[in-house]
Amino acid sequence: MKIILGLDPGLASTGYGVIAGDRGRIRHLAHGVIRTDSGLKHGRRLAMIHEELGELCKRWVPTEAAVEKLFFARNAVSAIAVAEARGVTLCALEQHGIALFEYPPQVIKQAVVGEGRADKRQVQEMVRFLLALAEIPKPDHAADALATAICRYHSSLGAHATDMSL
Repeated sequence: MKIILGLDPGLASTGYGVIAGDRGRIRHLAHGVIRTDSGLKHGRRLAMIHEELGELCKRWVPTEAAVEKLFFARNAVSAIAVAEARGVTLCALEQHGIALFEYPPQVIKQAVVGEGRADKRQVQEMVRFLLALAEIPKPDHAADALATAICRYHSSLGAHATDMSL
């Protein structure tokens, strides 16, 4: 059985989703967000993300992790903050010996919905359906992280030739 940790890094909110996959079936284990307060020093916020990810890794012992490939944003300030949060995320995964895979947004949408141009609502609804959840996972960052984990699981089965693993 694979335990996959999906992540949606951000400075204010880093979404996470944990799934288990075995013999073509997936099930939901956990999801949520790591939140940091904007009133804290920047370095403290990054340290908090790193520390809480370490705790998630210890609790769930994922065999793999997946993150959305970084794309260029129009707002350089927010892009830098996301890149920094992503950096501490990758560092935490490396420290725990967790294999990392990255996927472009279109590949994640294709794996979850079957359409690379699906909108956010379609992705959220399919995450709910695929994981047999009563409601769409909240907040959005957690739903995105679960979608990324689902993409990784499907890719590990050979379902997508576009696996962009590192």
